[in-house]
Amino acid sequence: MSLYPSLEDLKVDKVIQAQSSYVANSGNLAILSETATSEQSDGALYPRLYPELSQYMGLDLNNEEIQKNMSLVVASDQTVARPSSLNNMVAPVTGNDVGLRRAEVKKGIREIILCKDQDGKIGIRLKSIDSGIFVQLVQANSPASLAGLRFGDQVLQINGENCAGWSSDKSHKVLKQASDQRISLIVRDRPFERTITMHKDSTGHVGFIFKNGKITSIVKDSSAARNGLLTDHNICEVNGQNIIGLKDPQIADILATAGNVITITIMPSYIHEHMMKRMASSIVKSLMDHGIPEV
Repeated sequence: MSLYPSLEDLKVDKVIQAQSSYVANSGNLAILSETATSEQSDGALYPRLYPELSQYMGLDLNNEEIQKNMSLVVASDQTVARPSSLNNMVAPVTGNDVGLRRAEVKKGIREIILCKDQDGKIGIRLKSIDSGIFVQLVQANSPASLAGLRFGDQVLQINGENCAGWSSDKSHKVLKQASDQRISLIVRDRPFERTITMHKDSTGHVGFIFKNGKITSIVKDSSAARNGLLTDHNICEVNGQNIIGLKDPQIADILATAGNVITITIMPSYIHEHMMKRMASSIVKSLMDHGIPEV
C-alpha cells in the first residue's frame, strides 16, 4: 500500500497512475526513502506510543483521562501516517522536502551521545518533576541542540545511571562531572506529537488560525482541512524548527517564509499547557533554542 505525506500528494499520484496506465515508461515519481517501518494505531487517533507510560509530568495518561480531556481521541480503525516513519512514501507534489525530514518525530526511547563545548557545557537545563528528570531548556547552537534534544523530553539515564528520583541539582552535578568527550543520555520523547504536511494556496496560506500558538480554527476546503489538522492543538515545530515560547507574530513570520510545503508538529493543548505550567514558561520564552535543525 502506498503512503503519502499529504492528501495533495495522494490525489496527484492517482492522476499519474491513471495516465501511466496508457503511457509506457512513465516518469519517476518523487520518493522519500526512509528505513523505519510503518506503524498502525491501536484504534485511536493517537497510537499507544508509550504503553508503559501511565503519566507524564504528573499528568495522568490513562485511557479514561485521555478520552475525557481530548474528545477528538475516538475509536476509529485507521492508520496514522507519520512522514518520519514510512517506507517508500510517494510524494509527487511534496517531493524530497527538507522540512519533512527536519520534522521527524522520533518515537519511543532513544540514546543520544554528546560531548561538551569549549566552555565545558552541553547546553541544557533539567528539571525534576514527580521523580522524573525532564529537559526544561535547550540553548541555541549547543551540543544538546545539535543532537536533537527538545523541550519536554524525559531523561531516563545519564551514562548508564537511572535518573528516577534525582533532584534537578543532582542531575546537573552528574553532567558537570561527566567526561568532556562522551556523555550518554537515554531519552524518552514528549508524548502525543503528530506531524501534518500541508501545501500553501495561491495566496500563500495553508488554512488555519492560531492564537498563542494554539490552533483555534480551520479554513474550510483548505490544505489544513484536507490533511486533518485539528483545533485545540498547539504548534510545537514548523518544518522541524522549534517555535515553543515564540510570540504569534514570530510564528507567523516563520510560517510565511517556510516555503510552499509546510510540515508542522502539533500536540494536544491539554498536554502542552500542562508542560508549560510545570516547566516555568518564563524561562522557556526567554532562553529557548529556536534554530533550524540540520538534516
